[in-house]
Amino acid sequence: MTDQIALITGASKGIGLEVARQLGQKGITVLVAARTKAAADEAAAKLRQEGIQASGVELEVTNAAHVTAAAEFIEDTYGRLDILVNNAGIWAEKSDYDGDVFRDTFEVNTFAPFFITETLLPLLLKSEAGRIVNQSSALGSIQFQLSNEQAQRIATPAYAASKAALNMLTAYWAQRAAGTNLKVNSVHPGLVRTRMGGERAELSAEEGAVTAVRLATLPADGPTGGFYYMDDQLPW
Repeated sequence: MTDQIALITGASKGIGLEVARQLGQKGITVLVAARTKAAADEAAAKLRQEGIQASGVELEVTNAAHVTAAAEFIEDTYGRLDILVNNAGIWAEKSDYDGDVFRDTFEVNTFAPFFITETLLPLLLKSEAGRIVNQSSALGSIQFQLSNEQAQRIATPAYAASKAALNMLTAYWAQRAAGTNLKVNSVHPGLVRTRMGGERAELSAEEGAVTAVRLATLPADGPTGGFYYMDDQLPW
């Protein structure tokens, strides 16, 4: 058992819930964040039934009041945050979306992780082994977009650009945290059988969570400022 605290956004289902489960299985207390308190509490209750220390946190990632309230809750309850997994994301171009696809994609996939991380950074820097994991995508790799046939076939502009921008934020925070115990990395989960990935995707949610969990629990000599899938480093 550990006394580490982890916050996972978009954790009521899919990869996020599985990341919370696998971190919880390591003895880490998981804060299961979801757009509504009901969804967050329901997911946390499922994990508690499995013997995991879990609490639900209402966090609609684009809601500034939710972000502030979550930070205040973590500070008042724990005094620090050890792990932040920016998992929440959308791929609006793959659905019947009525809003402004490009702007709303960036709001969730890029702007929200920025403001959440900036708000929680003081708490993460209080940790003896702070870790930030940004759930990105190989479709956000500029090199893959220029050279990989599959990426060229399935990438869409808003989603790919939002993930490329998230990768830049990863590099920014890693550089900003140089000389501290905080490590910041991006991960590609793989093509996972979720609502976003589709039923024909090659990986289960359990498999898709592996890379994020590995980067969230890096040892002191682990990497920072990189982009990973399983044990492989990906090109920006």
